[in-house]
Amino acid sequence: MTPGTVRFTESDLDAALWRLLAVNDREDPAAFVTEHERVEDALAASTDPRWIAWRHALDARRGLVGSDLDATAAGVAAAREALGACPPGPQTALTLAYLAHVEATADHFDAAMLLAVDASLLTESPTAGRPSRALHQAHLWLSLTLTALDLEELAVTQALRGHVIAAALPDVADQWLLLRLCAQQHAELAQTLHRRGRVERSRELAGVAVDCAAAARALDWEPDPAEQDLLDVVQAWGLTCRGELDEAIGPMRRAHRRVHAHGGTWLRGYADLVLAQLLGRLAQAQAGGSHGAEATDLLVDAAGAFAAAGDRRRYRQCLLELGQSTAAMGRPAEALHWLEAYRADTGRAHARGRELWAEMFVRRSRLREAERQTDLLRRHALEDPLTGLGNRRSAERRLRSLRLDEQPLSLAVVDIDRFKAVNDDTSHSHGDEVLRRVAHLLREHSRTGDEVYRWAGDEFLVVLPTATEHQALAAMERLRAAVAGADWGDLQLPEPVTVSIGVATACPAADEPVGWRSLFDAADLHLFSAKRGGRNRVRAPGARPAAGGSA
Repeated sequence: MTPGTVRFTESDLDAALWRLLAVNDREDPAAFVTEHERVEDALAASTDPRWIAWRHALDARRGLVGSDLDATAAGVAAAREALGACPPGPQTALTLAYLAHVEATADHFDAAMLLAVDASLLTESPTAGRPSRALHQAHLWLSLTLTALDLEELAVTQALRGHVIAAALPDVADQWLLLRLCAQQHAELAQTLHRRGRVERSRELAGVAVDCAAAARALDWEPDPAEQDLLDVVQAWGLTCRGELDEAIGPMRRAHRRVHAHGGTWLRGYADLVLAQLLGRLAQAQAGGSHGAEATDLLVDAAGAFAAAGDRRRYRQCLLELGQSTAAMGRPAEALHWLEAYRADTGRAHARGRELWAEMFVRRSRLREAERQTDLLRRHALEDPLTGLGNRRSAERRLRSLRLDEQPLSLAVVDIDRFKAVNDDTSHSHGDEVLRRVAHLLREHSRTGDEVYRWAGDEFLVVLPTATEHQALAAMERLRAAVAGADWGDLQLPEPVTVSIGVATACPAADEPVGWRSLFDAADLHLFSAKRGGRNRVRAPGARPAAGGSA
């Protein structure tokens, strides 16, 4: 594809996508816009459904940058439509997870939840395959989305899954990123549980956060300074939630100074929030001092930073912390002010509580999984597991649906010659391999539109819609020759594999209508005739015998 004078290959688009995902940070929307402008013409030129979906998804994110919610909604809708033509797998899961995050950022929580469920199911399905960058990135964006939905426990689970996948891949930068995310998600959940009075569980999670931060530091990787500062802040938060206040205060003060000297708006707010949490606990432990007042000022600054950065969830967290801390300091009027602001913003953003969201996510995931299992069972009920062909039940269902009085129809019954000797003289595993290969040859050399089924044992059925007897004989002779001419040497069989085939045809002009069972019985009789005539041949009514071929 050639936008202007710059040619973009598939690998160029892949590289551009990873860059765009890396600069999706709310801190620097200009970096996202610059990278998006560089690649948007190439995306527009692609006809691949995957890139069409990404084009619209990135347009939706661009709409958020420009506060154009109509463009965001249109982009999400168009991306979802394009994904309908994409195969299930990690790439589709990643796109869905990214769209879920876009919707959560736009405060479209119902839509975000549905997209997150779909993405989560794809990451856990057999189509996810082996560890890949797309798969761990899908878990990363799912974790961020669930955090935005206040589903912190589920967000932690997704972060851990992403870390396990990243650890199996060679890219150290991705391993570092997922460890930092795990540390952050555990620290934030630890703080939430501490606020709810679950102190022991909070300490356990804080310990995991500290361990993840230490593991990230041990990697041979030099992260971006802002990412390193964020890890320092997260590690201090983990120490705080673990109750190690004296060990946390020094590193947190230093990280706070660096962030305020060089960090962006959101990171400054995050550092203010964590230092406020730490100082608040020190104030409680020391029963007084100036820590409480400083913590309140920091929370006010953090709320402003998060509001400016568009992080409504953490903005609400600051309001709640301000209400609780000022109430504890004996300032009820100020506490009411903050709590009322929290209630108003929470009511606007969340029509339902966290518990209901979590229940909805789990129930919908289970429902989708049940649907997937039902489809799987239905497929297994109609599919032969050895050959992958439709089984006898599937064939009979198809035969019952056929109209034999409208146009010609032929059936062919195919039987492997001397198959019992294969099992007796070699092994059943050799017999299974012969069945698989014959099934493949029948499917490969059939006419377009013909259907092949495994009827029973070493017997197959071929349905030839609209085929006259002459056409069916020609098609079956091609199948017989394909099997006889195949290379069976690697199986070390006592003799080459051949098949005998019986054919029967129903014609609409016949005086008496023929049912499918009668037609099958006729083909089966001609198969018996082919066997008696020397095997490795095709037989049909009224044809003359011919050795080693049609009869």
